[in-house]
Amino acid sequence: MASPSRPLISASRPSLGTRFLRRFFSPASLLLVGSTNDDGLASVVLDNLLEGGFPGILYALDVRPGRVDASGVTMLTELAAVSDEIELAVACVPIGRTPALLEALGHHGVRAVILLRDDDAGDVERSDLAGVRERLSEIALRLGIRVIGPDCLGVAVPEARLNATFAAEAPLRGRLAYLGQSGMLGAAINAWSRGRGIGLSHLITLGDSVDVRLSDMLDFVSQRTRAQAILLHIERITDARHFVTALREASKRRLVLAIGGSRSSVSERLGVAPTPGIPHRAMILDAALRRAGTVRIEALDDIYDSLEVLTRIGRGYRGPRLMIVGNGLAPSLLAADALVLGGGVMAEPSELTQRALIEAGLLAEGWPTVPLDLGGAARPEAFATATRLLLADPGVDALLVLHAPTRLAGSVESAEALIEAAAGASRPVLAAWMGHDDAEEIQQRFARANLASFSTPERAVRAFLRLEAHRQAQAQLWETPALAGFATSSSLRARAQALIERARTRGRESLTHEETGQVLNAYGIGIAQSEYVQSAQEGMEVARRAFGALAVKAVHAEHCLPFRERDHLDTRGLAPQHLSLIQDVATPQAMFDAIERLRERVAECHPASELYSFCLQPMRRGRRSLSICTGITQDAVFGPVIVFGLGGYRTDVLRDRQVALPPLNMALAAQLIERSQVYQLMVERLEGRQGRLEESIQRLCRLLVTLSQMCADLPNMRGLEINPLVLEQDELVAIDYALDFGEPVRQAIRPYPEGLRETLALEDGNRVVLRPVRAEDAALIERFHARLSPQSIRFRYFQHKAVLSRKELAQLAAIDYDREMAFVLERHEQPRLDDDQEVSQAEDGSGEMLGVVRLNTDSDNLRTEFSVIVRDDLQRGGIGRRLMEKAIDYARDTGVLEMHGRVMADNMAMRGLLERLGFSLRLDMEEQVIIARLSLNPPEDAWQRLRLETSPG
Repeated sequence: MASPSRPLISASRPSLGTRFLRRFFSPASLLLVGSTNDDGLASVVLDNLLEGGFPGILYALDVRPGRVDASGVTMLTELAAVSDEIELAVACVPIGRTPALLEALGHHGVRAVILLRDDDAGDVERSDLAGVRERLSEIALRLGIRVIGPDCLGVAVPEARLNATFAAEAPLRGRLAYLGQSGMLGAAINAWSRGRGIGLSHLITLGDSVDVRLSDMLDFVSQRTRAQAILLHIERITDARHFVTALREASKRRLVLAIGGSRSSVSERLGVAPTPGIPHRAMILDAALRRAGTVRIEALDDIYDSLEVLTRIGRGYRGPRLMIVGNGLAPSLLAADALVLGGGVMAEPSELTQRALIEAGLLAEGWPTVPLDLGGAARPEAFATATRLLLADPGVDALLVLHAPTRLAGSVESAEALIEAAAGASRPVLAAWMGHDDAEEIQQRFARANLASFSTPERAVRAFLRLEAHRQAQAQLWETPALAGFATSSSLRARAQALIERARTRGRESLTHEETGQVLNAYGIGIAQSEYVQSAQEGMEVARRAFGALAVKAVHAEHCLPFRERDHLDTRGLAPQHLSLIQDVATPQAMFDAIERLRERVAECHPASELYSFCLQPMRRGRRSLSICTGITQDAVFGPVIVFGLGGYRTDVLRDRQVALPPLNMALAAQLIERSQVYQLMVERLEGRQGRLEESIQRLCRLLVTLSQMCADLPNMRGLEINPLVLEQDELVAIDYALDFGEPVRQAIRPYPEGLRETLALEDGNRVVLRPVRAEDAALIERFHARLSPQSIRFRYFQHKAVLSRKELAQLAAIDYDREMAFVLERHEQPRLDDDQEVSQAEDGSGEMLGVVRLNTDSDNLRTEFSVIVRDDLQRGGIGRRLMEKAIDYARDTGVLEMHGRVMADNMAMRGLLERLGFSLRLDMEEQVIIARLSLNPPEDAWQRLRLETSPG
């Protein structure tokens, strides 16, 4: 419903988190506000509330009763007539009246308001709507009101018997939550889900989101409701970090599917600037969704089909091997083609299963089993027998059954046979029943049996492949990458930052080619041998000393801008990059002429661009070399973005642009490379030389991790383009590069907090490092856990846990640093000192972990839960206290109000430490655990005090 032309609410507006959001879902009292010239919208909402059986107190102000008996509703003519508390107000008034109404509701004590309308009946000019929304946002923030809308469908919660919407029908009760910014898409999803027998736990539409953000509601739904799956519709994002963090947390708890993110020019209509070097911003949204463990779907058909498999199969997905069986070869082959082209895997029945099929008369000797064709004469019993046999095969992860109607195998009879055969199956079963006769009845039968059904084989296969895409996205949440072999230092950061600051003081917004090369060198990125001259005469001198031909480029202000537009030609048919470059200069005189020609070109085509110098480089040509374009660009919403793809002259022809959000580790960098055409060319060129291929990929991964580190170290950097970056047999060499800078920006995913790292001296005099945990620490944690006694493990995990699984190791190592924090104490036998005389990080993971303290903070930053463990042989040596003091200082500095934790009642050492640190201890008699609490910062608002008082612990 929300118009793309509407301006966005500023991302700098503070988020109120989940404050008062409960009132939208289970209000004890509700006020519906209409208008005297109402067109019937308020009456429709009143009917929906009454038909839904709203259990609370219901008031109606300026609302005409609809078709449903409203005798139980308190009708009002003025707001002052209500003396009791109103938990939720739903307003159906023209938007021009909403600021005054919101102000009045706020002073009356209402803390949750839904604004449904966006039209004005001529009350407000369209040009004034932005100002109205800004006033609504200001009032909501000043009075502490949570506002959904304007321009939304409303909110429905079937379990709470709340239907505060103008939807045509109430949602069925279920476990799927729709959370989106489009009301009409929500209405469509509701209508479809009813037809398929899929219930909703919540139907939430936010509209223009003047206050409640998508991330706020995502936090609430994933943490405080019983929804098992979330369908998330995204039109715009105002706070990328909050959004990615909330989505990441939600996808760990729930099955999340995202829709939205147009590939068209809608970004410009939304008021978001295009991202340099990126053809469409939807690619960046895809990158964010991948990092959060979910996937995006585009077409409406795909939405419905994906929901069909995710809601009916979801967590029951076992793997990508799909077995296809049908009563006709052609439909089965269409399904098989769709599976293979989509990257799926055809299941191969075992010899035992094949023999059973032959004995059952379902397969002829020597006939192919993939896909399995039962033949046009197959009867319903054949479908049932084949289903039972194939589902028992361990090589089959899922089964797709295709049916074309015949007189021998009617659609309804065959469907019932499949339903009976698949009952209680441990593997997913999908059905594609072709034909229109009895389609609705068959669909309902499959829905009642909780089988995913589709109208065509191709749609069934695409939906199944969506499960595998979701599994791969989820796998990113549990990566345990290897060490990258790169560590930054304060002197390294200072060296690069000084170059930027010096250029800034000179009034520039970019570095010269030579300065950018110095930054790359500082980070260990190899650059081509380059000499910089100011005149043609100096160039001749360089040419005389050179061995072989040279390339010369004019280094001017516009040439130093990364990802500058290259698709257009000038009046002479030269692309912009060719205006600044001449290759194969073999003699001193040719060099003189080339430099003068470049000087003339720059003066003619870029008269306002300051000419800095001329860069001379040896020509590099290799039969097996590969040109790559990589770097960093800056998105208006998501901040820094890593770019990777083919470079050189191919950059603008093939448009091979792959993107990822920093920070990257080696595993994420490898995935970025594998999505590109660069990877395909590397595989082709290095075929048969697996070792060389792996070395090249590792070299590129380290480069990408280095670029990711630069994003964190240089927050002023706006963009960095390296194009071409030449990959040769034994090296990576940056040939051309550009870097510009601007105001500092925040990464969408919080980078590794290097500033929290410190060096300490233990009581025994050993110097150790106290630092935040890294994703690469999984092996370190595993070794640490192996040295813990059973009692220490019980004290930490409240159960025996001899071995940590891969997923558990990833959960402990790969944290997001936004709501989670863990500090590890690490010791090295022979510590190395960096330039600041601090113990540097080992690049080989050879350190040993002495202890760790963990914090898990709620989404509103009110309370954080701690846990701490120290190696048995080092206990009572002051390590636990140092870890706890670090955690307390960190939590207090980040504004957390209270720290709490649970301690085994017989853990006397920990109880004593907590008492000395000022914690209050309370024994929970039922669970025989100690509840420890420590106040860190005073609450500022009454709702914070109430939340602390009513929270567990």
